[in-house]
Amino acid sequence: MLLNLGGPDSLDAVRPFLYNLFSDRDIIRLGPSFLQKPIAWLISTFRSQKTRDMYSQIGNKSPILDITTAQAQALEQALNESTGSAPHFISYLGMRYWKPFMADTVSTMIQDGISQVIVLSLYPHYSKATTGSSVTDFNKAIEGKNIEAAYINEWYNFPSYIDSLAELISEGIDEYKGDDFEILFSAHSLPQSFIDEGDPYLDQIKETINSVTARLGDAPYNLKHLKHHLSFQSKTGPVKWLEPSTEETILMLGSKGIRNLFVVPISFVSDHIETLYEIDILYKDFAREQGVSLKRCRSLNTSATFIHALRDLVLSTLQKRNGKGQ
Repeated sequence: MLLNLGGPDSLDAVRPFLYNLFSDRDIIRLGPSFLQKPIAWLISTFRSQKTRDMYSQIGNKSPILDITTAQAQALEQALNESTGSAPHFISYLGMRYWKPFMADTVSTMIQDGISQVIVLSLYPHYSKATTGSSVTDFNKAIEGKNIEAAYINEWYNFPSYIDSLAELISEGIDEYKGDDFEILFSAHSLPQSFIDEGDPYLDQIKETINSVTARLGDAPYNLKHLKHHLSFQSKTGPVKWLEPSTEETILMLGSKGIRNLFVVPISFVSDHIETLYEIDILYKDFAREQGVSLKRCRSLNTSATFIHALRDLVLSTLQKRNGKGQ
């Protein structure tokens, strides 16, 4: 069972998708609890046109369902090729804020006779706003049902994942062919209060960056002394979010004379509005205004190395689970 955020599958789905997102009190508290949904309705109504305009520039929908479906199919094939006839794996998707919703997928699983599931969050770095919210939603969906679940909630330093990132980063920076450049790791932002309350997201992001830059310094890449930075994108609302923002960092680097910037979307495992619109259109245009040429690292999507990383995650979890005699 792959867990992901979900995204509108048409322009008409944008407003209800936003409503579902802002209705989730686990990630954003809008006044007292009884006002959460009314305020979410107002925000989704006022923001929907602007958000529709963004999606209209990247194909009139989010690509996340198509990509996550392809990831699930590739993972299913990789798992079954690795294990032969037993156990046999079937992959399912459960989205948090748009179709296929968690409860609907769980109903399908029950109809298919599934009683054992490995729940794999497609957020490598744990946050209560992402994995935490999705797992809570999944647990509500299986409550009272005959389903035994094992969970993969974080994998920010899993070696195969680090390998898959290093491969794509090396491929991307090879295009500079000797030109000076610096790397900007851009992560999805979170309210600072989450971190202050103990959310491990920021520390895990930093550990991933340390691991992948160390991996790039070893064979076969041998890319040592890479200059890199960390910034945060996609904040919303008036509260204090993680800093510095990606836009502020581009401005700062441009003022220091940096002319080539390679952006790595570090907390994302597939393309969606944050990569295709925010980085590829918004930040690229902004960087150009600062005299900076911005290129983005290709997203993990269905790269073979990444699918193998997901396969290894599942198999290692299954091995640990069986090793406990469960």
